[in-house]
Amino acid sequence: MTDAIAHSLRLDGRTALVTGASSGFGAHFSRVLASAGARVVAAARRVDRLEALVESITEAGGQAMAVPMDVNDPESVTGAFDAIESAWGPVDLLVNNAGVATPSKFVDSTEDQWTFVVDTDLRAVWRVSREASSRLVKAGRPGSIVNIASILGLQQGRNHTLYATAKAGVVQLTKNSAMELWRDGIRVNALCPGYFETELNSDFFQSERGQAYIESTPPRRLGRYPELDVPLLMLASDAGSFITGVALPVDGGHLLRSL
Repeated sequence: MTDAIAHSLRLDGRTALVTGASSGFGAHFSRVLASAGARVVAAARRVDRLEALVESITEAGGQAMAVPMDVNDPESVTGAFDAIESAWGPVDLLVNNAGVATPSKFVDSTEDQWTFVVDTDLRAVWRVSREASSRLVKAGRPGSIVNIASILGLQQGRNHTLYATAKAGVVQLTKNSAMELWRDGIRVNALCPGYFETELNSDFFQSERGQAYIESTPPRRLGRYPELDVPLLMLASDAGSFITGVALPVDGGHLLRSL
């Protein structure tokens, strides 16, 4: 790798907000962004976990702070952005990672499940993205938003109607907001992971049925977290300065299965 390419992936001087940072992808992404030089704001409801994450980042030589945020509460979101600006200035890199899932058959899904999943996985992405972008536009500053979608937002899957619908909405939200924000210097992209083990799915993938499903996929294994690092940094950094409105699958070819 040339020095120019390595430098383009750096995030020095950027203030990065990661939602859902208390575990899984969010905690990992926070560490990756900090290692690339960003000042990382780790946001979630579980503040005790955030504080442990911040401590691990600072011990490794990075900069991080914890901010409590409930992405489903507009006042919590606004208050978190106010706190960040008071400490470090505007957020110029947002990673919308907070998400939930309640797998069920379509005919068994409920109103409460719809509200829970779609509000968190789609409405909250809109809410936090709008807050971040409106502040950047007002300040006349460029920025980057990376929405964590899923390959289930690009292709259907059994027993995942609500989650897949929400993630498909995230993909369209990404494309439409990118179209409107491009001239303001704000790029918006979606990262669409395939199957990686997280708190949401670990029980399934550790089961006999889950192991059989993994064997049926083209890569015949789950993704490894470091395999998301460069795609994330490319979309977040100047390395992706001419990329906006894309939904990038990182799935080991899972979507390539034939009918």
